[in-house]
Amino acid sequence: MRLRSMVAALAAGVAVFGLAFSGAAYAADPIKIGLTGPFTGGSSSMGVSMRDGVKLAVDEVNKAGGVLGRPLQLVERDDEAKNEVGVQIAQELINKEGVVATLGYINTGVALASQRFYQEAEIPVINNVATGTLISKQFVPPDNKNNYIFRTSANDAIQSAMIADEAVKRQGFKKPAILADSTNYGQLGRADLVKALATMGVKPVAEEKFNIGDTDMTAQLLRAKEAGADVVLTYAIGPELAQIANGMAKLGWKVPMIGSWTLSMANFIDTAGANGNGAMMPQTFIQLPDTPKRKAFIEAYQAAYKIDRMPSPVSAAQGYDSVLLLAAAIKQAGSTDGRKVREALENLSTKVEGVVTVYDKPFSATDHEAITANIPVFGLVKDGRVVAAHPEDIAGDKAVRVKAKN
Repeated sequence: MRLRSMVAALAAGVAVFGLAFSGAAYAADPIKIGLTGPFTGGSSSMGVSMRDGVKLAVDEVNKAGGVLGRPLQLVERDDEAKNEVGVQIAQELINKEGVVATLGYINTGVALASQRFYQEAEIPVINNVATGTLISKQFVPPDNKNNYIFRTSANDAIQSAMIADEAVKRQGFKKPAILADSTNYGQLGRADLVKALATMGVKPVAEEKFNIGDTDMTAQLLRAKEAGADVVLTYAIGPELAQIANGMAKLGWKVPMIGSWTLSMANFIDTAGANGNGAMMPQTFIQLPDTPKRKAFIEAYQAAYKIDRMPSPVSAAQGYDSVLLLAAAIKQAGSTDGRKVREALENLSTKVEGVVTVYDKPFSATDHEAITANIPVFGLVKDGRVVAAHPEDIAGDKAVRVKAKN
């Protein structure tokens, strides 16, 4: 009896030690992934939603066993939508934290200033919200042998063409005015929009600029109104967009407002209130449970964060999907080496079911854009939420739109 007790005790001790050792090894050897965005300030509804979507996906991956038998570990940093802060964070995540990839970038200017450090270190970045057309093309051959910058959002070339098409072809407006903020995002988007209108033989009757933090758009709106504008096209973020909508209401000027995807931000919808109704914007994701994957994602988000309406549904969905794509690439590469992960992203052999779409070879060596022009649809602000502007665009098998093949 004593011998059996000793053997049992020894076996139990070995088992406990083994579990403890296994757990310690698992916990001590995570795959570090950078997560950067504005979690405070005027861009925070995008940043927080993106971060929360990323966290949901990471939790799912880890509960399923992680990647290569290792858990994913997020290293979060708030870039405050400031270029100089983004630059500091990039260097810290690379040199101090040793991340194998970074997800994020909400603001075009921050992305353009910061991602060069990842390019030099041969560490992939998946931009999951920033839309400046140049972002994924900042480092391409022949100047660079390989490009480490990828994207899961609809770039501004896509969005500007959609905005122009909606305003001119679908709704018949002839005299657009453009109101854009003074950031890289606003001014690069404005330039893309001017080009898109030019292809239709239309020239803006006014192009007005304002700064982040401006609360009075009266002068810009009056100039646009006096120029005879029949529609206002925008490139800015939520707080200033709300000032445009409220300023138009104050002037009693009733013309449609059509702009980039940021018109779906909670801090536009809530600050503009009824004045925001009818605003239209391209969306890769509208908070509708129209597929099982989207239904599960929405319910998980609501349960995890105790919130009904996502502050920025597009940001949350694209952030979530970026994790799934990165995890698939690391698994395929069988490694966390940046060069091998980049190669895997460019040659993903398995389909990845995301919230926005089903990704089937979303990237290649010469194409780092996961979203093509056929994927986004128009959303419309209605009583505090974003709904489909044209329900027929998402009906039936149109609910999930997949990347167009060349």
